[in-house]
Amino acid sequence: MAELTTETEPSSCCAPAEQATCCEPSDKAACCATAAAGGSCGCAAGQIASVGADELRETVRQRYAAAALATSDPAAEAGCCNNAAAITDEQADLFGAGLYGDERDELPDTALLASLGCGNPTAMADLHPGETVLDLGSGGGIDVLISARRVGPAGTAYGLDMTDEMLELARANQVKAGVENVHWLKGHIEAIPLPAETVDVVLSNCVINLSTDKPRVLRETARVLKPGGRFAVSDVIADPDMDDATRTDMQQYVGCVAGALTADEYTRHLTEAGLSEVEIVETHRVHEHAGSAIIRARKPA
Repeated sequence: MAELTTETEPSSCCAPAEQATCCEPSDKAACCATAAAGGSCGCAAGQIASVGADELRETVRQRYAAAALATSDPAAEAGCCNNAAAITDEQADLFGAGLYGDERDELPDTALLASLGCGNPTAMADLHPGETVLDLGSGGGIDVLISARRVGPAGTAYGLDMTDEMLELARANQVKAGVENVHWLKGHIEAIPLPAETVDVVLSNCVINLSTDKPRVLRETARVLKPGGRFAVSDVIADPDMDDATRTDMQQYVGCVAGALTADEYTRHLTEAGLSEVEIVETHRVHEHAGSAIIRARKPA
């Protein structure tokens, strides 16, 4: 998922987790009055080190729930920290539906608008009719719906997301697209609600970097893959020299940068999870210290 932008208007109507990302780090003092100096508005909580894993996950959930609401009803009052949850013009070439080609003609506009990924995993997954596909962090459903068309009526596409608002949007997009071989699952990618060895291909589009336990996500991926199954994702890869200021900033975390693994870390975790034939190829830069990459691996037959 892509970095979301928010208004910097001072307010105290948001929950602390939302306030942690309601403004740019340089604007925290103006955004939340004295909070940046230790006040109670919430923006002072914008450093990752100051929050636990559960609060970090909730912050991510709220940001992408806001994105879903903004897509389905741009005029809706989603809250003071949510009213501009969208990709900026500057980010359009780096994140979102612009990274898809002819697939865009197959889907409703709301699926395209909700696309916050950093790549196009379906383009390099080599899907075949009759296969079962799982998309981790399925959002508005763009990759699930494309996959469902690729695997055909004999195949199945699962979309897993933790956000009710995104799942509601995805179901609506499925109806608009007229695709039937889709199942939506609510849950966390660290605990995939599917039996072992039931999936031919696992996809994900700029979501694994948002997890607070990435090794567990990759172990779960290996568990649900059938022998010979394929892992094909787009994700942000951090440069080895990413600075501490970026690594600890909440805004950069929910923007898919601060939590990203390096290529060596990704390779190690995939290998330790039991996957092989690991391939990581950067496609484009998304940040001074990070790039989007295609990441492939396979579960030994």
